[in-house]
Amino acid sequence: MTVVDINIHHLPEDLFTNEKILNGFLNSAPRGFGEIASVTTMESGKKQLILEKPKGYQNLNYVEGDYSVESKLAAMDEAGVDYGVMRVPVWQEWLDLETCKAVNDNAADIVSRSGGRLFTTACVPPWGGKDNVYELERCVNELGAVGVQLACHYGQLYLDDEVFEPYLKVIEKLDIPVVVHHTPLPVEYKSVIDYTNLRREYGRIVDQGVAVGRELFSGMFDRMPGLRFIHTMMGGNWFANTALLTPHKTNKAEAMQRLDPTGGEKIKQYLEENIFFDMTHPHSWGKDQVEAALKINGADHYLFGSSFPVFYSWMGQGVDFVQNELEISDADRELVLSGNAKRLFNLPI
Repeated sequence: MTVVDINIHHLPEDLFTNEKILNGFLNSAPRGFGEIASVTTMESGKKQLILEKPKGYQNLNYVEGDYSVESKLAAMDEAGVDYGVMRVPVWQEWLDLETCKAVNDNAADIVSRSGGRLFTTACVPPWGGKDNVYELERCVNELGAVGVQLACHYGQLYLDDEVFEPYLKVIEKLDIPVVVHHTPLPVEYKSVIDYTNLRREYGRIVDQGVAVGRELFSGMFDRMPGLRFIHTMMGGNWFANTALLTPHKTNKAEAMQRLDPTGGEKIKQYLEENIFFDMTHPHSWGKDQVEAALKINGADHYLFGSSFPVFYSWMGQGVDFVQNELEISDADRELVLSGNAKRLFNLPI
């Protein structure tokens, strides 16, 4: 059964040796808003790029050598992954246009050296100016990008904000899917920073859950019905919230309406047509939880992703989990492992 991993992280292969690109990453992190980027040398001699927010609380660690085409293909061979779709993890929230161009050029070069096994998504600032739109069009029409990546929020603005609409309308016209990667922390983050796992796992879940909810309730998909968003982290456990947050009308006269009972059919439509989910190292979530997600939102809405190379083991563990542990039909297994990716990204596989 063919396996496509839609969540393989990409950074420029010369990130730690190309001063201009490295400074593009370091200087883009908004220190004035508490984002502190630095480079250190590990005991192994390898360099790592670290992001802290606030100071002393690490949220991202990128290690030298993990992002080469050789590392990707070797991991895929070991894990039994046939094809992969790359995206820049998290950092695209801040990158300037010139740095994005360098990132996109290197991604296209990796694709060309992968023997047809790797694909990439466009990394572009989402602020609808003509130069940003030109870069998006260059990625799709010249570099062969199969989708576009976005952060689920930029600063304090989630993707339902009107400022993103000009850019999203261009994406809709290009008819490409959007990979919506989580950011290191949600906009309101102070309650989750003190404990490592709460910050680095649950913080991402909260961020994606808020993002999906705002998109569903904003009506943005009425204005842009052709958009298709693929959210990481199972959409912030959205399967657990699907029924609760789909509006229901009461069957009795109430003294007051504490919830908006309208729009239930619209929410169901958006979930069917516009929102999809990256399983994001699915074995970590547990067998019961993943099977429930597939039952609730449909196997045709979930795509396998490993977040390689956060942990090298996640790719192989994830493949084995979907292939051998989930009690689902072979048809659903095929959708999760490759069918949905092939359809949404229009992959030539």
